[in-house]
Amino acid sequence: MINSLHNVVHEAEKVILGKSHQIRLALTCLLAQGHLLIEDLPGVGKTTLAHVLARTLGLQFQRIQFTSDMLPADILGVSVYQRPTADSRENVFKFHPGPIFFQMILADEINRAPPKTQSALLEAMEEQQVTIEGATHPLPEPFFVIATQNPTHQIGTFPLPESQLDRFLMRIKLGYPDAQAERGLLAGVGRRDIVAKLTPQMEKASLLLLQAQVKQVHASSALLDYIQAILLHTRESTKYIHGLSPRAGLSLLAASRAWALLDGRDAVIPEDVQIVLPGVASHRLQSVHEIKLADGDKLARDLIEAVPIP
Repeated sequence: MINSLHNVVHEAEKVILGKSHQIRLALTCLLAQGHLLIEDLPGVGKTTLAHVLARTLGLQFQRIQFTSDMLPADILGVSVYQRPTADSRENVFKFHPGPIFFQMILADEINRAPPKTQSALLEAMEEQQVTIEGATHPLPEPFFVIATQNPTHQIGTFPLPESQLDRFLMRIKLGYPDAQAERGLLAGVGRRDIVAKLTPQMEKASLLLLQAQVKQVHASSALLDYIQAILLHTRESTKYIHGLSPRAGLSLLAASRAWALLDGRDAVIPEDVQIVLPGVASHRLQSVHEIKLADGDKLARDLIEAVPIP
């Protein structure tokens, strides 16, 4: 099954050129049963990456385009009144599921929707279910949300509240391609044509089994000490407005285990923690001097340098 994951990475690299690390981080997030936030400028491949992962993993895929006039019911679904019929004279409301009821959701430009609509994803991302008019509806397995976000300085965006940001296990950036990768984009076949030809590299059952195996990856006592030291440093340091929460610590451990499994190992090493830390911490840390989400990557790198490995 690990070979299947490597095949997924290989296929994705055919489309998203020069971004192997980001592809592996996205898979790490999925294996850890988290959700992924991709923040970057339009046109760098955020949406394409989601399409590629859905096709190579063989998952049911749904894209939701977030807009300023979108309502929560447009995402979750709605109960519609049905008149009595010849077969049944009862007045009933029938639930019509919204686009959230798919295995992989692309929440495209999530910060173009107002906070009320953004919050419609909170229960789904945390508990893998939605509640409509008192009735709870489970979501499919696996359930994975990839949200794309434009930089908050762009016109027509609403900043994601901290409670919504915390639901994302990782945040990554794709960035501009290097010169060689960009030349390949310019000289090669259109990305949509390549995506259309991609085939699934694993089955749903295999992915669920790998997600279960992530929890069995060994984390030594010394490794847990290292994660605790990172959490404690953020809480005691005067650099940050708030320290990392216990949920962030659990996310860091889960992502480290998933990266180790993707790397073919059954135990976590400190380097695994350091690799995933920027993705896990960058959207949770804010500087006391300049409050910008973009500063999170630098803050995470400084954190790696500040906390020694036990």
